[in-house]
Amino acid sequence: MNSTDRSPNSAAEKLDLSWLYRGTSEIFPNQAEPTSADDNLVQRLLQSDRPLRIKLGIDPTGSDIHLGHSIPMRKLRAFQDAGHTAILLFGDFTARIGDPTGKSEVRRQLTEEQVAANVRTYLDQVRPILDFDTPGRLEIRYNSEWLSKLDLSKILDLLATTTVGQMLAKEGFSERYEKNTPIYLHEFLYPLMQGYDSVALEADVELGGTDQKFNIAIGRDLQRHFGLRPQFGLLLPLLLGTDGVQKMSKSLGNYVALSEDALSMYSKLEKTPDHLLKSYVELLTDLPLDQIPAAPRDAQKLLALTVVTQYHGDAAAKQAQQDAADLVKGKTAQADSVPEFSLAAVQFPAKLFYLLSATGLCKSSS
Repeated sequence: MNSTDRSPNSAAEKLDLSWLYRGTSEIFPNQAEPTSADDNLVQRLLQSDRPLRIKLGIDPTGSDIHLGHSIPMRKLRAFQDAGHTAILLFGDFTARIGDPTGKSEVRRQLTEEQVAANVRTYLDQVRPILDFDTPGRLEIRYNSEWLSKLDLSKILDLLATTTVGQMLAKEGFSERYEKNTPIYLHEFLYPLMQGYDSVALEADVELGGTDQKFNIAIGRDLQRHFGLRPQFGLLLPLLLGTDGVQKMSKSLGNYVALSEDALSMYSKLEKTPDHLLKSYVELLTDLPLDQIPAAPRDAQKLLALTVVTQYHGDAAAKQAQQDAADLVKGKTAQADSVPEFSLAAVQFPAKLFYLLSATGLCKSSS
């Protein structure tokens, strides 16, 4: 990504906000005729006299990040490049509960040690994406800083801001309720804790997938409750996996991990289904969309080379491309070297030794 240092109020920024809209599914609220900068994110961006605070929360519930997770990371980097402050929030406290969004059953709770180990691997994997070097561009925070200190009176205050009906309207909860699948009270706390993160961080914008709208909206409500200016929600699409059908997921095996070696990453991306090429280029690269080759095979190669370069560097990406081509040639050569035999003279059914004799693989049938 372009790491040029730009002020959020520069003339160039005011004219070009294409980085904001690229790959974005929804920004809310987004009133066409805003009465204040609280109604429209572009107005907030252009009128603010300070860098905005852009929050991206991650629950480190696993050890690997895949390309689907990189989409909000890349948007966070775009805000950094526009002069704003990225807040990478590790939900080390909420990870012990696990986000119930989209889950049909209660999630397994993790230990503090498991969460800490996952955080370390996550930081290593996101370094190629985010700007860790420019002063003031990145804050790394942990929500245990404030959530572990909440007393009962504060928890009751949080609970009083939301109704059971609101919670049951949330996707996942409603389905489980209808199916009489248990919903535990600590799961109701998750959206409130995520929302309280926005209060503690004084976030101006929260990034998330399209499945996070409910949780981000709770954050807006809590900020109002505590007398803060409510954040904007910027929602990004959920990336379909390499199978071209289901959301990218490690459990489904249709993922590309950021920690994969260059050849493995290249080989998977080179096989991207044709109907996903445009979205993959838009969401995973900075390539101009009007420069995507018309021929799918050429587009696949360009996509693979570009993404691998981002995570492994130019030399490793080009080597991976060459190695992948050599593997294909090797398989073709092996196929060409397989001998062919005619079995027209053999009367079937035939015993194995007659077949071997007919093909010349055995000199005698005796």
